[in-house]
Amino acid sequence: MTRDMIRDRKDQHLDVVLAGGGRHARDAGFDAIRFVHEALPDLDHAAIDLGTAFLGRQLRAPLLISSMTGGPARAEAINAHLAEAAQALGIALAVGSQRAALEGGAGGGLNQSLRDRAPDVPILANIGAAQLTRGFGNDEAVRIIDMIGADALIVHLNPLQEACQPEGDRDWRGVGAALEALVHNLGVPVVVKETGTGVSPDTARRLVDMGVAALDVAGSGGANWGLIEGERATRPADKVHALAFADWGIPTARAIVDVREACPDALIIGSGGVRDGVDAARAIRLGADLVGQAAGVLQAATLSTEAVVGHFEILVRQLRTVCFCTGSADLAALRRARLQSG
Repeated sequence: MTRDMIRDRKDQHLDVVLAGGGRHARDAGFDAIRFVHEALPDLDHAAIDLGTAFLGRQLRAPLLISSMTGGPARAEAINAHLAEAAQALGIALAVGSQRAALEGGAGGGLNQSLRDRAPDVPILANIGAAQLTRGFGNDEAVRIIDMIGADALIVHLNPLQEACQPEGDRDWRGVGAALEALVHNLGVPVVVKETGTGVSPDTARRLVDMGVAALDVAGSGGANWGLIEGERATRPADKVHALAFADWGIPTARAIVDVREACPDALIIGSGGVRDGVDAARAIRLGADLVGQAAGVLQAATLSTEAVVGHFEILVRQLRTVCFCTGSADLAALRRARLQSG
């Protein structure tokens, strides 16, 4: 596949998501989670501590701007806005696929300027798992980490997307072994993330046993990349094929609970259908250490740094208010907050 084809595809992905397409037919499962309200909190709302550590850096809130991408012209502005916002907010940033930049095409702002814009927050480089058996190895991983001064590499698991993508990589033989070799040899933390259909407890345990630094369950309920590929497909057969998977996957809330039970000591990121700070609080209560959001902030990211900051300031305020109204002085207390039964 040529670099131009990759860039065109990424641009089409953005168009579909911005138009509101490619959404899962099922929700993320957060609405079933309801906190017991504390009518007499003995707390100062402003003093609630939302801070947490991630990849050796301190965050002011347990949030990760999840991977977004697109053609170079739009991607450069989006990445600049996200990096500047992450720095201003003190939250983590995961970039979109660096495959095109690695192969010598326009990088979409994925260069040292990204670290210059966000010197103090965790930045995660990105590659798709299928590339691990297609010429991407340790040397290439080091290159894309160095390209943006990243703290870690995030590897995306996206088998449904690849199966629905007209030009997708469908031969995944050896990907698990290649991933394990990368984890053992890279010398930099490797985070593994699904892309909207969830991670099962058995797979999570397998990944933790490999030595991955963190797992992003990225469950169903938000963007459905099978449907997104179906919407951009030109052949009717490809569209029909993708539509059958409208409700495929493990809802995010379920995935967080199951993965936490299977991997009690793992660092877990909860993403997929996170709409606001209340959902973020629910994810943390269910077992997530960090909460990721991508599609929810994409529109703001196309506008300006200020729009991204404003978006997340509301989300952080909502998260803080959940802590206030459950009597939780910090994230550790929020993880013990009482839930309504029935």
